[in-house]
Amino acid sequence: MKSVRIHEHGGTDVLRVEDIPAPEPKAGQVCIRLKTSALNHLDIWVRKGIPGVPLPLIMGSDGAGEIYQLGENADKFSIGDPVIVQPLVYCSECRNCQSGNENLCEKMGIRGESTDGTNCEFIVLDEKFVEPKPDNISFAEAAAFPLVGQTAYQMLVNRAKIQPGENVLVWGAGSGVGHMAVQIAKIIGCNVIATAGSDEKCAFANELGADKVIHHYKDNVAEEIKTFCGKVDVVFEHVGSATWDVSMNVLNKGGRVVTCGATTGPKATIDLRHLFFKQQTVLGSTMGNADAFTQVIKRVEDGQLEPRVDKTFSLDDIAVGHEYLEHSEQFGKVVIEI
Repeated sequence: MKSVRIHEHGGTDVLRVEDIPAPEPKAGQVCIRLKTSALNHLDIWVRKGIPGVPLPLIMGSDGAGEIYQLGENADKFSIGDPVIVQPLVYCSECRNCQSGNENLCEKMGIRGESTDGTNCEFIVLDEKFVEPKPDNISFAEAAAFPLVGQTAYQMLVNRAKIQPGENVLVWGAGSGVGHMAVQIAKIIGCNVIATAGSDEKCAFANELGADKVIHHYKDNVAEEIKTFCGKVDVVFEHVGSATWDVSMNVLNKGGRVVTCGATTGPKATIDLRHLFFKQQTVLGSTMGNADAFTQVIKRVEDGQLEPRVDKTFSLDDIAVGHEYLEHSEQFGKVVIEI
């Protein structure tokens, strides 16, 4: 089968499109003929060098396709069924998995980082990692939301526990995880303040339903928020060093900052006096539990949550896709057609 693998870390030149043997399903497993995959910032970090990544590695966390082959005793699906891949890897047996916290699994991983991923023609998975594709979306859209949707839902609903009427700041609404966060917060009934880095992305954030949109390169974010609502109750952080001070500055008493990334750098400072006096909370979040994945799929199926595909690239042009994502040119998700 055709696949994209890295044998070493580096620039886009380390992405190799190569033929490798197709996998065969074992008992309780299915083989999926993938039609689409998607790119995430995780792919860039993995390519550049995350310690402990097993090499060679097939890239990609998200995927959608059709059931191609069934292993023995695999009875959840039939040949030809359209399906979506769960990007989270977990054991189902440890204490955390048993309590519904699969993203805290002792063996937790993400496809395309800790194990082979979805930038390939075929993938074999245990049935528990596969869900039916909603009929109302395309295969491109089906690959566009699993990792970012699951992550945003976990951050806002399960970790920050957003409530109707709260003011929520979402940094980088044009990104994959950002465009999911804006929509999820609106579904819950929050007032959403979204930032974006261009006039076009600001228009995109408005289209997603944001109540207030701020151009974070042109406008004073803190002043704009002060004028609009005073302070925010929740900050959706995935940017890191460049936005952290503003995030803490605009946070209300009893407010929560929830973070899943550090695109601009991992270093941040906190004034502990403000933290305890204002009774604020800083929350870390990675991926989402299995229920978060299920909930996001339901909202896509109900038409409440819309995955946005910005651009598609072929598997052969995946290096161009990486460059496009790395330059933050996207509005929503970049999808790979296989």
